[in-house]
Amino acid sequence: MTVENRTTLDVRHATAPGSVETATTEDLRARFVVSGLFTPGRVGGTYTHHDRMIVAGAVPVGGDVLTLGGGDPVGEGPFLAHRELGVINLGEDGEVLVDGDAHRLGRLDGMYVPRGHDVGFRGEGARFYLVSATAHADGEVAVFRLDEVEPVELGDQAGANRRSLYRYVWGPGGHPSCQLQIGVTVVADGSVWNTMPPHLHDRRTEIYCYTGLQPGARVLHVLGEPGRTRHVWLDDGEAVINPSWSVHAGAATGSYAFIWAMAGENTEYTDLDPVPLEAL
Repeated sequence: MTVENRTTLDVRHATAPGSVETATTEDLRARFVVSGLFTPGRVGGTYTHHDRMIVAGAVPVGGDVLTLGGGDPVGEGPFLAHRELGVINLGEDGEVLVDGDAHRLGRLDGMYVPRGHDVGFRGEGARFYLVSATAHADGEVAVFRLDEVEPVELGDQAGANRRSLYRYVWGPGGHPSCQLQIGVTVVADGSVWNTMPPHLHDRRTEIYCYTGLQPGARVLHVLGEPGRTRHVWLDDGEAVINPSWSVHAGAATGSYAFIWAMAGENTEYTDLDPVPLEAL
């Protein structure tokens, strides 16, 4: 059975750097944290005016197919009429249907769907995490298996930041896209920090979604301008929007992984500005 879905999205307008330093915790969460992404039988999430990115979740129920539909704020017609899509499964095995063709994704497997395609989701227990950016050219559908992608090993145990970075869609040398870059970072047991030391990339917005946290565990996520940072506490399955002017780093109370996704002016993966710790 196919369940028609117009994809419910709330809208968040772009924010300025000065709005962070004096914001309350409630203000920070309202502007940057995306919760409630994984509601059974629903496709829904947030449209941010930072690089016009969309972050959403799709949770199929039983044998039903959830469709990715249009409507406000993306406009009438197909969702991917002028957009590209990254998908990563955070749950049990499930299927992404592209123009009716099924592609099976296990936990932390990913997929890229260029503009111009119809997309649906199927599989009890699957939790599909979706990130979309605007697109101006066609591309190729691709599936990425976590156990088939060679990770980049980063950090060390002394700094409590050992992690394996799996690049699915990224700039020159990776699978091509218009704007979107997406991948998975798995933090090693015994390490807590991600993206440490932190950095900025003034030409791209980045969104993190944390996953793999045990019940009761949390991530402390740092955002804001260097020298004027703030933090939010995030639960499993919550995402956080990091504007181009914001650092992004976090530490957790237990094992975890996170999905990183970027979109903006270019797709140069190494186009970033390191932030020395003394500048924080």
